[in-house]
Amino acid sequence: MTAGQASTIRVVCIEDETEMIDLVRLILNRKGIDVIGAEGGRAGLDAVRRERPDVVLLDLMMPDMDGWEVYQRMKNDPEIAHIPVIIVTAKSQSIDKVLGLHIAKVDDYITKPFGPAELVNSIERVLQGKKTVVKRP
Repeated sequence: MTAGQASTIRVVCIEDETEMIDLVRLILNRKGIDVIGAEGGRAGLDAVRRERPDVVLLDLMMPDMDGWEVYQRMKNDPEIAHIPVIIVTAKSQSIDKVLGLHIAKVDDYITKPFGPAELVNSIERVLQGKKTVVKRP
């Protein structure tokens, strides 16, 4: 990402743990990416509708509204359906990844814990329109 390009990128991070939002903000702010944190699914959906970000980072396991419900509501809303979604979750089973990438058609899937480069690379791929390919063993 170039400095000019990165300064305009806005990400909404929907997560129920404030520490994870802070970590994502720390990683991405260093790359010139603005991060809007939203605690929980309902607040996250509101933030996406209000902010119209370039990318959404979405946790799956949240108490008020899980990530899949947030995702479905986004995709059913023509105003925000085009916004790319990267799932960021502790659920690392390959079936969850396959469901996310191939059935639900999310734009990318990152498992916690993740490294800073993995997060930045995922956002770059999604913004370039490249979907992740799940490799078979």
